[in-house]
Amino acid sequence: MADNQQPVVTRFAPSPTGYLHIGGARTALFNWLYARGRGGKFLLRIEDTDRARHNEAAVDAIIDGLKWLGLDWDGDPVSQFARGPRHTEIAQQLLAEGKAYRCYLTPEELTAARDKARENNVRFESPWRDADPSSAPDAPYAIRFKAPRDGETIVEDAVQGRVAFPNTALDDLIILRSDGAPTYNLAVVVDDHDMGVTHVIRGDDHLNNAARQTQIYKALGWPLPVFAHIPLIHGSDGAKLSKRHGALGVEAYRDDGYLPEGLFNYLLRLGWAHGDEEIISYEKAKQLFDLKGINKAPARLDLDKLNHVNAHYIAALSDEEFVRWATPFLEKAGVDLTAENKARLERSAAFLKTRCATLADVVPASEFLFLERPLSVEGKAAKPLRKEGAPEILNDLNQALEDEAIWASPEALDRTLQAFAAAKNVGFGVVGPPARAALTAGRPSPGLGEVLYGLGRVESRARLGDQAG
Repeated sequence: MADNQQPVVTRFAPSPTGYLHIGGARTALFNWLYARGRGGKFLLRIEDTDRARHNEAAVDAIIDGLKWLGLDWDGDPVSQFARGPRHTEIAQQLLAEGKAYRCYLTPEELTAARDKARENNVRFESPWRDADPSSAPDAPYAIRFKAPRDGETIVEDAVQGRVAFPNTALDDLIILRSDGAPTYNLAVVVDDHDMGVTHVIRGDDHLNNAARQTQIYKALGWPLPVFAHIPLIHGSDGAKLSKRHGALGVEAYRDDGYLPEGLFNYLLRLGWAHGDEEIISYEKAKQLFDLKGINKAPARLDLDKLNHVNAHYIAALSDEEFVRWATPFLEKAGVDLTAENKARLERSAAFLKTRCATLADVVPASEFLFLERPLSVEGKAAKPLRKEGAPEILNDLNQALEDEAIWASPEALDRTLQAFAAAKNVGFGVVGPPARAALTAGRPSPGLGEVLYGLGRVESRARLGDQAG
């Protein structure tokens, strides 16, 4: 960052009414990357002014989701609700400066006035905008911002470009309700200004809000932040994202077996690109991320691509890390990870992790390891065992596997299997199928040498012996 540049400050400001939605997670990620990559600050503000819908558990879910995703923030989370007195102060300032006015319209009068404006195809405007203050009743009132009537409000957006809003389309919004509660657009402007936010990166569904907020910034004489409105995420069919597309909270992806690095990398590439690079680490992402790389078209959620990226990160785990990540999924599936079963999992980690797109995939991929003897081999899986000579092959193979020295690695076991078939003067198709059936009972499994190595010498020979008869 050059000496004459203002330090970058971004913020993520979710409403705590549910969970950390996948779209919100991407917004947080983009803000975090932009700030961290420029030595700036990333702030977290909880927009909790709507007390009727406020949910403290949702706040916890948002914080937990950000932490799990690897996103940290500067200082403590800020409660927008707690800043209510400051919002009121600014509303009163605008009122005193003649840039806002008291509106005494009742709900019924407001509805009638809006309907009339709609019928006449004109901008709604409260009759109290230019009314004589001495005519004001002794009644509750809201404070409305006195928006310009003519011309345009321009938003110079770092993603969308120059966007012009005719002021005839922007009415006098309420900035302080009759119960004293501030409205969203006032609170956001005041908080962003007071917190020193320099860049507002958020979904393009807020573009209209940017116009209203620009008017408030200018009325207060405050410098505008850089606005960057990113296109929303759509489903794979191009429709608005919903739960049927996989629009879940971050915690659901975690529970489905995605790694933080996998979801981070996928969200990074969901609407942003740096050439053809697909796999980008946290540190590299901080160096590369910029607003110019954000696509103007809506991104599409593609779970196949997410699985592909996540599989890369699972395969890159150390064997010890894979066992640690996989263990809760196996326990949830009812696997009793005794000392022996844990040892089988540890021996198998190197080849199991390459077979998993999500951590949940470890359950079917490792099922063969935890079967209890004697294995029940049925249906098609049992066909190789019924072929003539299969029991004798299994018996002889069991003897060939007696030497402990050949159990040093899956590769050594594969060589032993090939040598056994050659010594028997038969193709491997005579040896492999009955051996696999005896060892796995038809469950999904990796190479035969890996199956033997994962099960270990004692269990493997016992399973072969059971089917040899």
